[in-house]
Amino acid sequence: MAKFLSILILKLIGWKEDGKFPDGDKFVVVAAPHTSMFDFILGKLHYNSLGKSVKFMIKEKYFFFPAGVILKMLGAIPVYASSKSSMTEQMIKEFEKRDQFLLTITPEATRKRVKRWKRGFYYIAKGANVPIVLGYLDYHNKTLGVKKVFETTEDIEADMIAIKSIYKSQMARHPKQYNQD
Repeated sequence: MAKFLSILILKLIGWKEDGKFPDGDKFVVVAAPHTSMFDFILGKLHYNSLGKSVKFMIKEKYFFFPAGVILKMLGAIPVYASSKSSMTEQMIKEFEKRDQFLLTITPEATRKRVKRWKRGFYYIAKGANVPIVLGYLDYHNKTLGVKKVFETTEDIEADMIAIKSIYKSQMARHPKQYNQD
C-alpha cells in the first residue's frame, strides 16, 4: 500500500522517477543536492515507490521519546558522538552486522550552504567495501532517481571529482544554498 501511495503522490505533485535502483543488498546512497526538508519527503516517497527500506544517520541526542520512536520508524540510525569510534566506524560496523543495508547520506551534511562536501559517505563505502549509488533530486525538471553506481578506487581526489561532476546539472530547491565544492 505504501508503494502505491508513494507512486501516486509523486505523480500528483508532478515528479518523475528516473534511473534504475541497482539490485543488491548493501549500498551507500548519496542524496544530492540537499537544501530543504522537502528533499527528505521526496526521497522517502521515492524509496517507498521502489519498495526499498533505507536508513539515514542522526545524532543520538534526537532520540528522546516520542521523537526517537518516530525517527526509527522513518529509518534513522543514531550516531553516538561520545563513542570511542568515529561516525564512519560506527556505520561500517552497521554494514558488517546487517544482511541488507541501504544507507542514505547527503554529502553536504546540512541543508545550509557549505564550503565543501563531507567525505564520510566515501570513507564508509570504502571501509564497508560497498558501492555508492548516486541518487539525485532535480527541482528544475521535477525528477529524482539514480544517476549511476560508483565503485571507489584508490584515488579519492579523482573519485570525488568524478562524483561531483555527475551533480553539476542538478537544480536544488534552494540553488543559492547548494555548493558542490
